[in-house]
Amino acid sequence: MELFVIFSPLAGAILAGFGWKIIGEKAALISATLLLFLACFVSWFLFIGFDGDLRIIEISKWMSSGSLEAYWAIRFDRLTAIMLIVVTTVSALVHLYSFGYMDHDPNWEHDESYKPRFFAYLSFFTFAMLMLVTSDNLLQMFFGWEGVGVASYLLIGFYYKKPTANSAAIKAFVVNRVGDFGFALGIFGIFYLTGSIQFSDVFLLAPGLVDQEISFLWTEWNAANLIAFLLFVGAMGKSAQLFLHTWLPDAMEGPTPVSALIHAATMVTAGVFLVCRMSPLMEFAPNAMAFITFIGATTAFFAATIGLVQNDIKRVIAYSTCSQLGYMFVAAGSGVYSAAMFHLFTHAFFKALLFLGAGSVIHAMHHEQDMRNYGGLRKKIPYTFVAMMIGTLAITGVGIPLTHYGFAGFLSKDAIIESAYAASVGGYSFWMLVMSALFTSFYSWRLIFMTFYGKPRGDSHTHTSAHESPKVMIIPLAILSLGAIFSGMIWYKSFFGDHYSVNKFFGIEETEYHSQYNGDNHGSSDVKNEGLNNHSSIYLPSGAIYMAPDNHILDEAHHVPKWVKLSPFVAMLLGFILSYIFYIWRTDLPQKLAENQRPLYLFLLNKWYFDEVYEILFVRSAKFFGRLLWKKGDGTVIDGFIDNLSMVFIPLLTRLAGRAQSGYIFTYAFAMVLGIVVLITWMALGTGS
Repeated sequence: MELFVIFSPLAGAILAGFGWKIIGEKAALISATLLLFLACFVSWFLFIGFDGDLRIIEISKWMSSGSLEAYWAIRFDRLTAIMLIVVTTVSALVHLYSFGYMDHDPNWEHDESYKPRFFAYLSFFTFAMLMLVTSDNLLQMFFGWEGVGVASYLLIGFYYKKPTANSAAIKAFVVNRVGDFGFALGIFGIFYLTGSIQFSDVFLLAPGLVDQEISFLWTEWNAANLIAFLLFVGAMGKSAQLFLHTWLPDAMEGPTPVSALIHAATMVTAGVFLVCRMSPLMEFAPNAMAFITFIGATTAFFAATIGLVQNDIKRVIAYSTCSQLGYMFVAAGSGVYSAAMFHLFTHAFFKALLFLGAGSVIHAMHHEQDMRNYGGLRKKIPYTFVAMMIGTLAITGVGIPLTHYGFAGFLSKDAIIESAYAASVGGYSFWMLVMSALFTSFYSWRLIFMTFYGKPRGDSHTHTSAHESPKVMIIPLAILSLGAIFSGMIWYKSFFGDHYSVNKFFGIEETEYHSQYNGDNHGSSDVKNEGLNNHSSIYLPSGAIYMAPDNHILDEAHHVPKWVKLSPFVAMLLGFILSYIFYIWRTDLPQKLAENQRPLYLFLLNKWYFDEVYEILFVRSAKFFGRLLWKKGDGTVIDGFIDNLSMVFIPLLTRLAGRAQSGYIFTYAFAMVLGIVVLITWMALGTGS
């Protein structure tokens, strides 16, 4: 069944991309969508029926070079099961939604192949993502990692006739290559230190890296911290964390279903999955974990501040995604990987719901995306309004305080904030997340109020002709709404209950292991034995995630003060009240505040000027060196000096060679005599020495 889940999207991509002319466009699109729904059904069956035991399903041997061996295999555990349902559920619903959204797309009036091509890209992306989350070794994971990068490039730049879409696709590709370079270095480092890229071998040898040193960039580094840091650099790129986040908002140039699939629930969570998958290594890298927590908390706050002033409905939700990913990394960096996966799980439902709901609004408003031209739409598109309200209640964290009853985001977000407090004793990450919760509530309700309340703004004809989306777009919203309401309450104990519940759900067994392993089978025995012998008693990783014996953050998070448990709810309530005052009661206040605080407003509106700084530091400098090499290198040196030299030197040699071929015998005889004299002289001098 696992093989069917993985290969059905690939079959769908081939049918839609290459078979549509044979079986017809409609049949190809229906086949690709049906295959995804079947894969989704099987994924849920596997998730619910999973017994907690790790299963390795080998497909074929991939490569063998020296000591490097890599199999194409499926690693099926609880982490894999979670990611399978996230990827296939969202992808299947996006396929169905796209039937309505992409129908009669004005950007492709004279191109009949655009729909099969779009569905093929969606299915190919899903296949690559499934390859990533089911990988049993780092090479296979990197293959899926790069596969989703290629697919995202194709989907973001789907409207390739638009210069902005092309620029956004290139930007996403280039920025992700920066992170991927760090990921690749991390893989090289792991193989260098352990002699293997198989997860089972790497996890077994991870404790031995604690006391190892490795030379990198002309200095010595702790091996565990360096490798963990390099892997996180890869995660920063894919998951749009601070400094490598600039591609995510621009990626909204792609069709809205792409935003829901890639930038809400699947690709951007690959970095979180990577950190959780590598938890047996991360647990032994405290400095790297502290860095992950810091970057996550800062990203959550940073992105939330920008979302306060954005006017494009998709960009508001995009920065919301960036902020929520920061929450997940705080949980992972704090060592509570189950809470990170919990928020990843619930986030998939409510964020996909918000993106698809935004797409329904855009569809109703004839592809208008500026919220300043909306207003009063709740009666025009009531089903979309209800869906967006449910998504907003979920992301802002509405629920009953001090209970386990509430919308999905209420439970998973609170779990992370409580974990952050337990890990940092009321430090930086906790307060950053609480302030981010306040800002999230403000801009989320701002979106609702500007879109669905008040008087219609902008073009009156657009408002008059606004209409509800077709059923094929509303059905996915209804299904995702159920997930946004109930997923947190149903699986709260499994992800964030007591230690026993979490261990049982993730298949964790704490197995004490004494240093008796001789290191004959894999990797460098010197490294392994040295590391293991320095630990008289260590605990081997068992299950989908690993928490070291001294990691008690999960238990401590359940015993934080009540004011900590109430803080995200209070922040949500305060954000709602402020947003109501600004956009319902006193609608003149936003403009007055923007005028009074003009520098701050422009600072946030221009996204902290990251793009402008990167333009100066990297883009312009790269163009400068490119022009320098072009003008001076290619123009002056190659086309100038070397070309002119060749135009003089080569004809001179040609003339001399021509004169040497005179046709007279005495000329050739004279040349032979000279040659003999040179040879005799050389031999005589050589013998004498």
